[in-house]
Amino acid sequence: MAEAEGGPDMVSFRELARRLVEDGVVAAISHQRVSQLHREDPDFPAVVPVGRSKAVDYRLARPYFAARKSRQGERTDLKDRSAE
Repeated sequence: MAEAEGGPDMVSFRELARRLVEDGVVAAISHQRVSQLHREDPDFPAVVPVGRSKAVDYRLARPYFAARKSRQGERTDLKDRSAE
């Protein structure tokens, strides 16, 4: 409905995770992982506090997750840091 009106489609992190899986953007993701990405990735879409929750515009978040390279299970602590 919001898309027809042209306004933002604000969703909670839990709803965002559910929709991303339902729409086939990602195979699996939890709302905890969405929250972690929000804290750690400066490119994460803008977040709006709503009470004690946080909301993000699904129309901005979907392309972010579609373009993001999944690194499930990758051990970043074992990478060779001598090249840095």
